[in-house]
Amino acid sequence: MSTPKCPTCSSETTYEMGDDLFGCAECGNDFTAADAAAPVFEVRDSNGELLADGDSVIIIKDLKVKGMLKDIKKGTKVKSIRINPNGVNGHYIDAKVDGFGAMGLLGEVVKKG
Repeated sequence: MSTPKCPTCSSETTYEMGDDLFGCAECGNDFTAADAAAPVFEVRDSNGELLADGDSVIIIKDLKVKGMLKDIKKGTKVKSIRINPNGVNGHYIDAKVDGFGAMGLLGEVVKKG
């Protein structure tokens, strides 16, 4: 039986450590077969494209920002996003928008660009 890929670094250089316990030679992670089979957290944009840390996105509609006098305009480019699995109310994209500061965004209001 072959060993599963590491869920942390996706390395194939894993080894058995005992009953249903595996180790990764590259990152040192210990994991079970259930950990390796667990789904990976994904965030997709409005077109269904997979987003990753460091991507640039474009806002696809005007967004009202609580406490601000102006809206974020459609077409605003946001660089170097971060994916945050602990985002609040589905706002899994952490971004710094020029003129507005740091905020969380929904995948449905951006497109990869």
